[in-house]
Amino acid sequence: MNREKKAVLDTAGKAAMSIGVAFLLAVAFAALSSSNLHGQAEGGWITLFDGKSLANWIPQGDANWSLMDGAVVADKGMGYLVSKDSYSDFQVRAEFWVSDDANSGVFLRCSEPKNVTITNCYEVNIFDSRPDRTGAITNIAKPSVSLTTGGKWNTYEITAQGPHLVVILNGTKTVDIENSKFQSGPIAIQAFAGLVKFRKLEIKVL
Repeated sequence: MNREKKAVLDTAGKAAMSIGVAFLLAVAFAALSSSNLHGQAEGGWITLFDGKSLANWIPQGDANWSLMDGAVVADKGMGYLVSKDSYSDFQVRAEFWVSDDANSGVFLRCSEPKNVTITNCYEVNIFDSRPDRTGAITNIAKPSVSLTTGGKWNTYEITAQGPHLVVILNGTKTVDIENSKFQSGPIAIQAFAGLVKFRKLEIKVL
């Protein structure tokens, strides 16, 4: 093989290799971007709040939500943070801290996202001094166990699948009912009294 032909082949080979590497990098980047869409996590869990940003939430009312030490915090005013997306069947995990006098909640399937209330959502209650207490679905189901949450970090695991609603608070099941009042809608978190903190919210669509 003469030098000219070998040089041409070498140049072509290097060009092909460069194109191949560029293609593989593009595929890897696309896969990474897809896996991180909306904070996608392992096992189908999507991060709605990671302690750093409120990009997935729309404020409603006058609660003074702010980011502090990896949590979203409010201690004045009354209001909500409402998720930008709507959900029908899902599991939610939420970590929260409240003062003893706090009134808060995790609202599900809100049918009127611009006017969140207990009459157009399921409210998984966070309110230790209310008769139906933390762990209840307000006005729908009282908790089977009376648990106190003030002054410490707590975890809610909530499942809504069709009419089947299950609430687990700190590993203890407090509600397991059938109710079809609300079918779909955004999720919201509430600050209504006292000091309220949320530091992690994840959702898994079922």
